[in-house]
Amino acid sequence: MSRFLSGVGVVVLLGLSLAFASVNSGQQVTLRLGLLILYGVPLTVVVFSSVIMGMVVMLVAGVRSDLKVRRVLRARLAAEDREERERFIDMDQKDLFKREVKEI
Repeated sequence: MSRFLSGVGVVVLLGLSLAFASVNSGQQVTLRLGLLILYGVPLTVVVFSSVIMGMVVMLVAGVRSDLKVRRVLRARLAAEDREERERFIDMDQKDLFKREVKEI
């Protein structure tokens, strides 16, 4: 069910994006970027590029914290593994079947 809903969400978002692009296809804006001024830039280009740039900024901002979380989880997993290996060693274990070594 969640796959269906995510698919529907993607289709709705795509439809809204296409509707926005078609309704505002004739709109042009002036873009002032500090030292650079761009005239006649289509509004859809400005909006879609700002969405892409926002995604890139969030990716770059999230990489550091993601790596930190991964490092903490990796250390915790290694500590749990060491603890389990130390706890579950049975020193009294004996072989049930004796191995016979045949010499040739």
